[in-house]
Amino acid sequence: MARNPNTVAQDAGANAALIEIQAGLGKPQKALSPKWLYDEIGSQLFERICEQPEYYIPATERAMLEEHANALDAFCGTRCIVIEPGAGSAEKTAILLGALDQPAAYVPIEISPTALQACKRRIAHEFPNLAIMPLVGDFTAEVALPRIGNLQWRRRVLFLPGSTIGNFDPDTVRELLTMWKRMAGVHGGLIVGVDLRKPREILEAAYDDAAGVTAQFNLNLLRRLNREFGADFDLDAFRHRAVYNDALGRIEMHLVSLRQQRVHVGGESFDFANGETIHTENSYKYRPGDFAELALSAGWGRRDLWIDAQSRFSIHCLDAIR
Repeated sequence: MARNPNTVAQDAGANAALIEIQAGLGKPQKALSPKWLYDEIGSQLFERICEQPEYYIPATERAMLEEHANALDAFCGTRCIVIEPGAGSAEKTAILLGALDQPAAYVPIEISPTALQACKRRIAHEFPNLAIMPLVGDFTAEVALPRIGNLQWRRRVLFLPGSTIGNFDPDTVRELLTMWKRMAGVHGGLIVGVDLRKPREILEAAYDDAAGVTAQFNLNLLRRLNREFGADFDLDAFRHRAVYNDALGRIEMHLVSLRQQRVHVGGESFDFANGETIHTENSYKYRPGDFAELALSAGWGRRDLWIDAQSRFSIHCLDAIR
């Protein structure tokens, strides 16, 4: 009997993921993609991170979106399709959609089916007449947008709030911006939140909150590898560390081995020295002009720039220019 093609595809995807994880753990500086942080538990923990007083980004950005509602409406225009790569809870998306004049549709893209369904329910509850076209996928890869049928629209605008863009190094950001420009199409737009450079003590506290939620979030990555890939990480043998790398302008999150140990993942073994780390995430911080130059190199011209009163966070409204 032939195997279900969906099962075959799932098996191939799992094998590719395992190979990627093993390759990352085999590097001189062990590293894993931040996408592995966002299983169902990880997504819930991230929502809790956003509630911590040290993590200034969510409240700051929400206030900025509300303050500039009229400008957002002017930027997007009537009958706009809002596309959100990495939609998450879509809390800030509701602010954007509420500011717009007759938005045509909302296309959330999310790697977690559970998170995507929660996002869809939230937006459908607040905007019952809005066409919602959820798309399961990795937003760092090229994805085909859903068919829109007879839907009348004038402009596609991508929305990337938070500091998601900071999770990628500048060269990767340029590649993503180029890809998203293709997705937005001619006359497309992009609204992107960009965290700003600021003193070390503010940044390190934001990524290592006193309640330990970010530590749980980081350690949950190991729990996920144990559950999904047959690993045998002892979570008590690792701790979370967040440090600001001033030379590269980024916060780095690491999982630090507390002893010499050997860990198995999918039949492969990996040795850890005491103090050795797994690099799990970066969050790059930009000066406004530096990010504008980076965006311009990918074909995006800045129309608007908003910075909060404490110069902690920025929102760039970009137009596709070539």
